[in-house]
Amino acid sequence: MKISQRCIGALVLTFLLTLVTCGQTPDPGRQSPGPARSASVSRKTSAPPDLNKFALIINGASGEAVYAKQFGLWTSDLAAALAGRYGFAQDRIRILTEKPADGTSARATSEEVKRTFALLRSELNANNAVFVFLIGHGSWDGKEAKFNLVGPDLSANEYNNLLSLLPTNRIVIFNMASASGEFIKSLSAKGRIVITATRSGQEVNATRFTEFFIAALGAADADADQDGHISVIEAFAYANRLTAEFYTRAGRLATEHALLEDNGDGIGHDKAEGGDGLLARATYLDSLNVEQAAASAATAKLMRERTRLEGEIEQLIGRKLAFSETEYEAALEKLFIELAKVNRAIKQSGT
Repeated sequence: MKISQRCIGALVLTFLLTLVTCGQTPDPGRQSPGPARSASVSRKTSAPPDLNKFALIINGASGEAVYAKQFGLWTSDLAAALAGRYGFAQDRIRILTEKPADGTSARATSEEVKRTFALLRSELNANNAVFVFLIGHGSWDGKEAKFNLVGPDLSANEYNNLLSLLPTNRIVIFNMASASGEFIKSLSAKGRIVITATRSGQEVNATRFTEFFIAALGAADADADQDGHISVIEAFAYANRLTAEFYTRAGRLATEHALLEDNGDGIGHDKAEGGDGLLARATYLDSLNVEQAAASAATAKLMRERTRLEGEIEQLIGRKLAFSETEYEAALEKLFIELAKVNRAIKQSGT
């Protein structure tokens, strides 16, 4: 189909009108970094409590004063982020720690862990989501992986038994301890997301992943698709990248390599591949359910596609003289047709 110069002019006018119209709709993909970050922070700061979400933070045995201080700081920062920007109700956040300082936490013993899971079992229903965070040291003796507690430790299999009794399949586990990679095999299950700070039980040095995961919760650029929400995979990817950069800057050999597993096959990956990442992409730390998150991610993808097409049209118009008239008109027509389809899909999404 050949387009006359008059039609080309009409298409360009339509394109410009499209840009104006699109500008009236918030488009995360086209916002400048500053406003996008400000808008994202503002929405999360004012998040109302979501009674469907529960969090359990277990700050285990430190072994040394320097780790006790570090783990304690990470625990309080994580709890503050969950209760603040991410809308977890205060009474839905349970904290077990090595040395409870007030009435808001209990001692991180195996018996207290079991008691807390029993309470969760009585409080949760199928529509709730529970996030479990392990902060501290872990161990692996070649056969069994454990997370260090005050007194006797609990193994990965024992945590799996506790998790399996919960009346919800919406479970996300962050084992951010050393030697945590071995937990993936035991905790892997359909509908679960398991994140570990290490890729095996042989990575036994104290980890830094927790620090950078908490940084992800407060960083606007962790919102990779700029949809105003932080998904589990976005927080994981951000923390994983910052962890690697930490070792590079320090000139040290990396002693931890985080993994994510969410398809139930018991094999973790350091990024979305091998079937992993789909559930984590549609699971958000703030209050989108799976259906809402999937819709939001799909719309964000459409907006990015619209931005790409608009950029290609602008470049094509600027390089018109490099093409024959026939080639130029054909290329421009194809881009406008694609743009019209994307704009129609965005409109149908309700954005």
